[in-house]
Amino acid sequence: MTTTAPAAPEAAETAAPAADRRRWIALAVVLTASFMDLVDATIVNIAIPSIRQDTGASFSALQWVTAGYALAFALGLITGGRLGDIYGRKRLFLLGMAGFTVASALCGLATSPGMLVGARVLQGAMAALMVPQVLAIIHVGFPPRERGKVFGMFGAVIGLGAVCGPLIGALLTEGDLFGLAWRPIFLINLPVGVAGILLGRRFLTESKAPSALRLDLVGTALATVGLLMVLYPLTQGRESGWPVWGFVSMAASPLMLAVFVRYERAKARKDGSPLVELSLFKVRTFAAGVGVQLIFGVASGLFFLVWTLHMQLGLGWGPLHAGLTGVPFSLACSAAAGMSVQKLVPRFGRKVMQAGALIMLSGALLYLWQAGHYGTALDSWQMAPAMVLLGAGMGLIVAPITDSVLSEVPAEHSGSASGIFNTTGQLGMALGLGLSSVAFFGVVDGTGHAEGGARAAAGASFIDATGHALWWVSGGLVVVFGLLFLLPRRVRAQSAVADAAAADEAGREQPVLVS
Repeated sequence: MTTTAPAAPEAAETAAPAADRRRWIALAVVLTASFMDLVDATIVNIAIPSIRQDTGASFSALQWVTAGYALAFALGLITGGRLGDIYGRKRLFLLGMAGFTVASALCGLATSPGMLVGARVLQGAMAALMVPQVLAIIHVGFPPRERGKVFGMFGAVIGLGAVCGPLIGALLTEGDLFGLAWRPIFLINLPVGVAGILLGRRFLTESKAPSALRLDLVGTALATVGLLMVLYPLTQGRESGWPVWGFVSMAASPLMLAVFVRYERAKARKDGSPLVELSLFKVRTFAAGVGVQLIFGVASGLFFLVWTLHMQLGLGWGPLHAGLTGVPFSLACSAAAGMSVQKLVPRFGRKVMQAGALIMLSGALLYLWQAGHYGTALDSWQMAPAMVLLGAGMGLIVAPITDSVLSEVPAEHSGSASGIFNTTGQLGMALGLGLSSVAFFGVVDGTGHAEGGARAAAGASFIDATGHALWWVSGGLVVVFGLLFLLPRRVRAQSAVADAAAADEAGREQPVLVS
């Protein structure tokens, strides 16, 4: 038997910086993955006109390019988190990143709209494996005293992604690198993904949950079918002339979702691991918060698609012009988000979010008026005030809402509540993109100028459709404003901190390190 002498102090001092360096490199890897996911979710809208021109994709196919990603991401989030708890967060993170990289290559090499849609759905599913592991890996790698700084960096990366996504998409699309048009917006993920996989294999530490919840694949399947019974006919119905089967499918969707609810109750009684913890909806503030998140997601998904198409197909701007026009929105959103959490919400409570809804509403109405008043002569500088209002209002809502919604949720269910809340936002985005068939593209079709004719006439059709869609967005914001009255007037500081800690623990559980 061989014995080893205690390490000399010098050796211990050398080992500590090495371990410290490993975890900071690991942090850089997972933050890069988060940045890559967020950029990929926002980069596509700006390239949609280029994709349409290059591939001949129909408007419904373009809707699926964005909605397919959001839906696959949303439906896989909770399952992805549980798979990481069961089989190891590092393993699932690397698997998700590898799949995301392959899916990005398939997107960039797509030879048809159908192939692009399929690759985007795969991309969303792989993101659902990768993204839930990020916070768990941070939890494992950093002690409580350092997590505040780390989560601050995480928030900064998210803000940076929101600002950079449209600009990167615009630069790559308008740059037409190697004559590839829009394809580099996906191919740029390849070197980033390969580097992330190599560094992740070396520097990430494996961990599992000691008593992870079981998978609920049947629940996931039922929820997927129920949602597709609404989303598919909503997206395809306009192009197919609104056939009877579409209305039958949408009418039957609530029945399928009722089956899902019944199964979830049985699953909870059987092994306590349903996909959705239905008892959470007995908490009024949580149920209202989920409603806010859903409607806000619908309004946001519809707005961002309409905004992009209005600028490029309605006003005739290039991708870079459109991307730069969005900078005031992004900067206002980032500034308002930071101010709301640090200064405004502790003093004024939910009134900050309600003010945000009203500010967004005023921005949407101003944009609606500008689109009708200036027509195809609208300039970026004229649009800027509306963009600032919309961005500032969004920042006042999205930053503080999670704490407010989770503040009255029992600590043991904080993790489940957080997962449901985040999933609901993604589902709302997918539904908003599907709703654009009625709120936007139906009006474009009605003018008879969607696919050709004089440039001015075609532009006018998109401007009319933009005005119509903005009324839908405004209506959604009015509903959001009303639902915000059901949230707590004020979240106690101690409660918020406790709930955040509980969510961290309940959502990921105490990690077990695996060598």
